[in-house]
Amino acid sequence: MVTDTNAVRQAVILAGGQATRLRPYTDDRPKAMIPVAERTILEWQLDWLAAQGIEHVVVSCGYRADVLQDHLSGHSYPMKIEVAVESEPLGRGGALRFAADHLPGRGHRWLALNGDVLTRFPLEEIVERHVTAAAMATIALAQYRTTWGIATLDDHDRIVGFVQSPRLPYWINGGIYVFEPDVIPLLPEKGDHEDTTFPQLAVDKRLAAYKINGYWRGVDTIKDVNEATEEVSRLGW
Repeated sequence: MVTDTNAVRQAVILAGGQATRLRPYTDDRPKAMIPVAERTILEWQLDWLAAQGIEHVVVSCGYRADVLQDHLSGHSYPMKIEVAVESEPLGRGGALRFAADHLPGRGHRWLALNGDVLTRFPLEEIVERHVTAAAMATIALAQYRTTWGIATLDDHDRIVGFVQSPRLPYWINGGIYVFEPDVIPLLPEKGDHEDTTFPQLAVDKRLAAYKINGYWRGVDTIKDVNEATEEVSRLGW
């Protein structure tokens, strides 16, 4: 178990992208405000973070920030929420750095997640992995699920069945991270951390991985919205 001195109490949510692949849903709102099972993605994320002991959240936004701000002003959550509005698009890495500058505990470990991720797993597990690995950053990995149906064959190459959207033995970036405070100056002021910061940390052997053992869904397309709605309803969140 992670001790309280190692626990993460602050988080950043990246909610600044325009999400063109999700139009018309995102014509008048940012991706984090898309409804899934009658609640926005942001609400599902904040519920999870609160249940995991997060006390302060900075939401980094740009596109249609007014919609997100209006929503937060009309709702109550069991943590302090601050909105950091980008004056220009900074890219995901730049947005992380920008939002991190608003965190109250500048010398403390922090969590970050993309604004299009729905997940449920014990936060203490990724923190424990992060601490044990002495990592500068730890990425939560999700098992890859193909969008295609897979044909199964017999020894004579006859098709004997199909499996729709199976999970494959590969792991992808789940868009959830644990960071040490010293990572902030390593993030780009503008651009993508996956192009700069993460490759360098991998070379330095300071980048750890945590395999999510629980629910995870990235919401990138209208199909994802529909499937996530069915899954969340079935799980009874």
